[in-house]
Amino acid sequence: MITRSSKGFTIVELLVVVAIIGILSAIGVVSYNGYVSGSKKTAAENTIQQIALAQTEYYSNNGEYFLSGAGDTCTASATTSEDIEDELFAGENTIADDIDFEICVFGSGATFTIRGEDQTADSTCVITLVRNGAPTRTGC
Repeated sequence: MITRSSKGFTIVELLVVVAIIGILSAIGVVSYNGYVSGSKKTAAENTIQQIALAQTEYYSNNGEYFLSGAGDTCTASATTSEDIEDELFAGENTIADDIDFEICVFGSGATFTIRGEDQTADSTCVITLVRNGAPTRTGC
């Protein structure tokens, strides 16, 4: 009787291992992307709450709230975000560029609404905060 000793793995065994690693990495990438997206939304909410606190100080100094848009709505852009940083935070870079949200403020002299819009092409996420309220997410 002749016995044969194995010197390595067969091609089928290697393909099974590669397939398993591929499935695990695909699951990991999807989970990571969800984590990044969620943390950007949370960072935007925190920034909007900081703006609401700064509005209180601005109101106590000026007798009115800072508004980057007049009327019932505004369109968030890099310009409105920079205006908020200039007026409420003395030019400090408070609204991080890497969260992919631009922010604007609209309302009247007695109240305000802060609106943060996701600027990525595949998202319609809008976060709003009405004076003295909690942030609400729409389309997120």
